[in-house]
Amino acid sequence: MKKILLAEDEDSVRSFLTRALQRAGYEVVSCADGDSAIEALDQGPYDLLLTDIVMPGADGIEVAKIAGQRQPGLKIMFITGFAAVALNAQKASPEAKVLEKPVHLREIVTEVERLIAA
Repeated sequence: MKKILLAEDEDSVRSFLTRALQRAGYEVVSCADGDSAIEALDQGPYDLLLTDIVMPGADGIEVAKIAGQRQPGLKIMFITGFAAVALNAQKASPEAKVLEKPVHLREIVTEVERLIAA
């Protein structure tokens, strides 16, 4: 089973994403902020890091940098509601996928499947 580390500070979004990804057959470790996600890296290895960018504590870009150092080759997907932040994320991690909120759950699951299969 493929394993995803999810970092999302909005409880309802995190809950919806977790359930949708679990229904799609993934094991999901979900975290409410960037600092918790960094701690959860020890529960890896992961097939994908799916992270919001703007969060309390470490932001998603910092989480992605640390995750990439600890697990080179880890696939990364950012989700954000801020267009300018999305551009910064793309510059920081050009190989990462960036989705802008609002995004449909089915679109996220489809993109996760594509990224993991690549």
